[in-house]
Amino acid sequence: MAQERRGSRDDRQNRDERDSEFVDKLVAINRVAKVVKGGRRFGFAALVVVGDQKGRVGFGHGKAREVPEAIRKATESAKRDLIFVPLRDGRTLHHDLNGRHGAGKVLLRAAKAGTGIIAGGPMRAVFETLGVSDVVAKSTGSSNPYNMVRATFDALKHQVHPKDVAAQRGLKYATLQARRAASGIASEE
Repeated sequence: MAQERRGSRDDRQNRDERDSEFVDKLVAINRVAKVVKGGRRFGFAALVVVGDQKGRVGFGHGKAREVPEAIRKATESAKRDLIFVPLRDGRTLHHDLNGRHGAGKVLLRAAKAGTGIIAGGPMRAVFETLGVSDVVAKSTGSSNPYNMVRATFDALKHQVHPKDVAAQRGLKYATLQARRAASGIASEE
């Protein structure tokens, strides 16, 4: 019995350590109303982005009667649906990307060192939690935070590491990098 209790405490401690590696950002919070017989019943909807600043990122949506509970639900939802994005030198994207969700469209471009994160609100939260430090992003179309975040994730899912491209083409990674350097697209460090 004592062994079972100690095991559950260790599990809780491991879960807390795992959760502490993530950074979460609250992107949007909305007050929503449900009309019932006695009037309106108010609740809150939260959009949260979670990441480990090393290439893993996810977003979640939560609704509850109280703000902290909605944020907690959204954070748990985000931790369940993490994606991995390969980063160049741990600071930027490997290539330019386009993403779309509904009427929201985004353009993400790799940037040289020192550029910083040039992006609007919801996209900035995604890049900060992802661990990207140099990127240029433009949002066209809808400015709805939900659509912007989903469009950004749509673009990030299409990010391909050069090693995977080399494998698909049947080339060596060094050959692909040499071609990149010869064409003048080499990363400027």
